[in-house]
Amino acid sequence: MKVSMLAKSAAVALAFGLVASTPAHAVDLSGSGASFPALLIEACKAPFAASGSGHTYTYAASSSGTGRTNSDKSIGDFWFSDAAYTAATKRATLIHAPVVSAPIAILHNLPSRNKLVLSQTTVAGIFGGTITRWNDPAIIKDNNRAYDKIVYKTKNGVLVKDAQGNPIVAQTIPTTTRYTLPDKPIKVIYRSESSGTSDNFTTYLTKSAPTIWTKPKNSTFALAFPGDINGAGNIGRMTGAASSSGVALQAGKTPYSITYAEVNYATANKLKIADLINPAGNVVAPDANGVNAFLSQAAVDANGIVTFDYATKEKGAYPLGIVSYMLADTAYPDKTRAAAVKSFATFLMSSKCAKDVGTALGFSLLDGEFLKVATAQVAKIG
Repeated sequence: MKVSMLAKSAAVALAFGLVASTPAHAVDLSGSGASFPALLIEACKAPFAASGSGHTYTYAASSSGTGRTNSDKSIGDFWFSDAAYTAATKRATLIHAPVVSAPIAILHNLPSRNKLVLSQTTVAGIFGGTITRWNDPAIIKDNNRAYDKIVYKTKNGVLVKDAQGNPIVAQTIPTTTRYTLPDKPIKVIYRSESSGTSDNFTTYLTKSAPTIWTKPKNSTFALAFPGDINGAGNIGRMTGAASSSGVALQAGKTPYSITYAEVNYATANKLKIADLINPAGNVVAPDANGVNAFLSQAAVDANGIVTFDYATKEKGAYPLGIVSYMLADTAYPDKTRAAAVKSFATFLMSSKCAKDVGTALGFSLLDGEFLKVATAQVAKIG
């Protein structure tokens, strides 16, 4: 069948329109590394494409160790690590940009619907192998107590801070919990591979409960474990799994289990989220406000490296907040590609990604000194 001249003209015009609507500078980026920021990165893909940049990206989530290794070999365009990269193999032109923040959550598979509360020493005992049953006196004590629930002042969903950068408390609510715990063994599931999440988690344990967690932090959980992880009491009770999705999936299939991962893995795996007792003695949830209150007490240097204050007495601080660093280059051979990486990093920190998309997934919006330093680091990409 012949195609009319009008139809041909329309087809040509349509084809031209499609080509013309795609910017000539459009770049397809590829990244890899930490699984911690993966859900935010994936969820912001469509908004980034619609933002007018014209760029697209793919992200292979596995572990911070993979991200650091790939950055050494320049495999891909950008990389993520949940811990600062200081190895001798790090390329001199590589920078850290702390562009993503979120909590590490303690996820559990207890059958009860009640809210589980854990102190820092109890968390260290559970994951360190000295607390092995759910009705241990330490867990009972944590969950049968009086405490203050802290509510921060917010505006348009963002934490309001005073002139010193401290979050403003809007309300303090006296609360009492009562919780009966089962006489069941605790099944601990940990990250088996090198992981920035494990690095941050074991840092929290050794800083918060040094008499219980007696070994230095490590990106490999088993190497930081303060006892014999293969001891008779731990074999079969403590098991490893790869990636955040892997530990959450295994915990979801294992009654009476506990693990550590991002908040957003709880729903899909039918897991519950524990609250923590912070150094101020208050019970705090792993949410954006609690993380921002914790980050407000941290220090970030000119190179973008963050030092957390695990002993902060900030009333509503969630003490297991972390940042995920984008590792990017200051000397990309292709400057168009460099500009695309910079555009993507900037978008991740924006309210269109971190707030509009990220809040529902448990991520936080950077502000204050953090945002200032992160923005300065991103500006170096080139």
